[in-house]
Amino acid sequence: MFDDKSKKLEKPTVYALENGVAYPHHPYSSQYSRPDGPLLLQDINLIETLAHFDRERVPERVVHAHGGGCRVEFELTDSLSDITFAKPYQEVGYKFPGVVRFSTVGGEKGSADTVRDPRGASFKFYTPWGNHDWVFNNTPVFFIKDALKFPHFIHSQKRHPQTNLNAASDSSMYWDYLTQNPESIHQVTYMFGDRGIPKNWAEMSSYSGHAFKFINRKGEITYVQIHVKPEKDFTTLSVEEGNELAGSNPNYNQEKLYEQVASGTAPKLECFIQTMTPKQAELFRYSINDLTKIWPHKDFPLRKFGEIRFTENVENFFEEIEQIAFSPSNTCIPGIEPSNDPVLQSRLFSYPDTQRHRLGGNYNQLPVNRPRNVVCPVTGKRMAGNGGVGSLNGTPLECPYNPANYHRDGTATLYNYGNQPNFISTLPSANMKFANLTLDDDKVEDSKYQGVVLEDAVKADVKKQEEKFLEHENVINNKINSYTYVNGVSPLDFEQPRALYENVFNDDDKKTFVKNVVDHASTCKTEIVKVRVAQYFGLLNKDLGSQIAEGLKVPWKPVDFEGYAKAIGMAPPS
Repeated sequence: MFDDKSKKLEKPTVYALENGVAYPHHPYSSQYSRPDGPLLLQDINLIETLAHFDRERVPERVVHAHGGGCRVEFELTDSLSDITFAKPYQEVGYKFPGVVRFSTVGGEKGSADTVRDPRGASFKFYTPWGNHDWVFNNTPVFFIKDALKFPHFIHSQKRHPQTNLNAASDSSMYWDYLTQNPESIHQVTYMFGDRGIPKNWAEMSSYSGHAFKFINRKGEITYVQIHVKPEKDFTTLSVEEGNELAGSNPNYNQEKLYEQVASGTAPKLECFIQTMTPKQAELFRYSINDLTKIWPHKDFPLRKFGEIRFTENVENFFEEIEQIAFSPSNTCIPGIEPSNDPVLQSRLFSYPDTQRHRLGGNYNQLPVNRPRNVVCPVTGKRMAGNGGVGSLNGTPLECPYNPANYHRDGTATLYNYGNQPNFISTLPSANMKFANLTLDDDKVEDSKYQGVVLEDAVKADVKKQEEKFLEHENVINNKINSYTYVNGVSPLDFEQPRALYENVFNDDDKKTFVKNVVDHASTCKTEIVKVRVAQYFGLLNKDLGSQIAEGLKVPWKPVDFEGYAKAIGMAPPS
């Protein structure tokens, strides 16, 4: 299975210490004061080996800890220049290399990858204008729509603070949280259906989930959701197959992807968008900032714009998969802006912040995270790759400018922009300019950053922007169920999952769904939570709730939405 394609060096590889000096003894030989005496502190090889060993692990990701990936290539097949001036989406034929990482969400790094759980699918594309990330899941919706709920949600998916048991042994925390937050029902209906256990990372759909604002050269907004679909069908495992593989081969999906990429049999992925005009967003039944809702395809059809091909396996897993750092903030390049989705807004901070904790403040300088258009101030060469990166119909692309900023110093600084001042400066060594990416020729201006900013001009500009968007934003924001501190729940949250269960699932799908829920929730050690699980699904469909109660061997106590809310308690919004 292992395919050694390591670069062949012209000179022989010699064992050396960290300072690069060759070590003349056996790497395993320790220095002793005498043949049977104590170790010597002067044994530099021993000290370096032990000290590095104690520090060679970085903290695993709090979520998405277990994952794997490979190198990919993105190709733009259809221009999106009508809705965005974002550079990667202009010219048909653009190709960019990248890396993808697939993962489960709740499990630890050593957990199985065939458990029932959402899957992350994150792409980092190395474009001539900098890095561009997609940070997606394999379901089009999520459990929550209020950002502050996310840490507590993840806590409920982890091990119990006292027993240290996870949901496989005791699912009480898992179902206690979900049934207290009924807006989760749409994601749960997806997850306990057939797509809950993907069979193959390379044959799995993924979705942005959030809406993004695409901005064209006229300044017009189009709301966009991105879908990535496999060329083949979305293949899945049954719960029995998933459980068997979790015991016999917990790295099944990781191994499968490696083998497919190595043999060249991995299918390509096709990229689509759904688009919604601001007027359509105002008329839409739900809030476009609600991560628990989908955009119906019949109203907002898919539009293809690109393809992704799996190209090769990485040479070192730690360097390119464990150290890779994704963020939705890297999705928001010029021409693409975040929507007001509160979960997206919080992710813009949380993702880079967790990488600073996990990998250090200069994590973006690691080779796998480094923009390929950065120039070394010492050598004058690109920091990665041979000059530019990507191509247009076979012609190599080159970034028309050298990126720089005012961030300096700190642990693991790999490049520091030479003698560039770390503030807006008129000193001779300063040459920071402004690149207008709304133009085809990437016009560079000298004076954009220099000079005082006049307060009257700021007020006039802000007023103009507010007048332009205020009326539209008010309509969109008023669709949020609760407008103060907590995004609340309402009967609207059950409409789409009810349609999924009643109209999309066939009779066999429904039976499988009931079995999946009952199997999972049966480990719950608290009967009152089991009763609430049945009521939770009963709000979706009364017959479904009754079947789950029967499967869990608890009384069926049907309630309507108001009765359910009263039973678990109704908290004020502020």
